[in-house]
Amino acid sequence: MAAAVLHVAPSREAAVAMLEASGLPASDLTAGHMRHFFYAGSARDPAGLVGIEIHGADALLRSLVVSADRRSTGLGSALVLRAESHAREQGVRSMYLLTTTAEDYFVRRGYVRLERADAPDGIRATREFSDICPASSAFMFKPL
Repeated sequence: MAAAVLHVAPSREAAVAMLEASGLPASDLTAGHMRHFFYAGSARDPAGLVGIEIHGADALLRSLVVSADRRSTGLGSALVLRAESHAREQGVRSMYLLTTTAEDYFVRRGYVRLERADAPDGIRATREFSDICPASSAFMFKPL
């Protein structure tokens, strides 16, 4: 795959449409979240996107999605790397995520499974952790 050009802040509407089309949570996304979201492709019709929520030295990686025609091209990995790099630039030392479908994908990228009870307070307080994602979701961690 040619290097993906990753842009900051897709339109909230495009992000929500892509996430909902993929069955991922978007009900809690605000315009303020978009400053920590990155996308490839058109802002109105992204080929992929990822976002993070920063809570001090911890961040929640959320909303990784790649359009069906761009899967297995390295775009998802490029998006994850960009999100992790951005998190480091913001002083984040630990990245967390919840997933019901991509645990193996994230294990290959250095994430390990944790018990939900081990979540830091900032992550525990997010709507995605406390309300939106089911209790059966894998809770994962990676030191940055």
